[in-house]
Amino acid sequence: MNWNNFIWFALPAVILWFSAGIIVYRSQKRLADILMLCGIAVFAAFITGFWIHIERPPMRTMGETRLWYSFFLSSVGYLAYRRWKYPWLLSFSALVASVFVFINLFKPEIHSKNLMPALQSEWFVPHVTSYILSYAMFGAATIGAFVQLRKVHRNSYSDDKIFNFIDNIVYVGFGFLVLGMLMGAVWAKEAWGHYWSWDPKETWAFVTSMAYLAYIHIRLYGIYDKVALWALPIAFILLMITWIGVNYLPAAQGSVHVY
Repeated sequence: MNWNNFIWFALPAVILWFSAGIIVYRSQKRLADILMLCGIAVFAAFITGFWIHIERPPMRTMGETRLWYSFFLSSVGYLAYRRWKYPWLLSFSALVASVFVFINLFKPEIHSKNLMPALQSEWFVPHVTSYILSYAMFGAATIGAFVQLRKVHRNSYSDDKIFNFIDNIVYVGFGFLVLGMLMGAVWAKEAWGHYWSWDPKETWAFVTSMAYLAYIHIRLYGIYDKVALWALPIAFILLMITWIGVNYLPAAQGSVHVY
């Protein structure tokens, strides 16, 4: 299953996700569950088939990591919806996941079977998976932050249940982020002889982690709700710079993280 087959899996998955995101606001909750899960399954089927075709983990190029982001965000959004029962969690996570699907449709990349020696490591899959999973959780938390900000703006008070959701998913996401950084440090030691070199990607990853740590500390004081909520979109922008934007910076051209 090569990249040319992607459209035949991507469009059905997006249609299923959009349908679930609309139906979830009606009384047919079970149908929304089925549609969302079917969309996730269709998307997972392509990732599995593509992995088999290229004979390596599809995690090297930006397009391949966007595949995983769409998959994890739709999955995290669905699980969070099942746990906290907010319909907007399902619909917005489906929408954002679909945006990354369309980016891959409109900006296809060359996906070769070759994997450079530095990436032929047992740390490759867990490192990338941990990072992308944390990105998906932070994406869901950012959606929750915007919903909470809207409530604060309209009603002048925050919803403790939404804050409970945001806090918990940020805690878990931060755990995966730090785990990814630690595995990356061990991998860097094996590949290049040092744990940390303040490479542009590493520097921005550190800045991003500090932004989410700042949110956690602000929330631990139990005050400054608006400051905490605005910290999440800012942190997510830093995350996008770390993941995507840093590759376009002049200083990143000699980076060991640009493949």
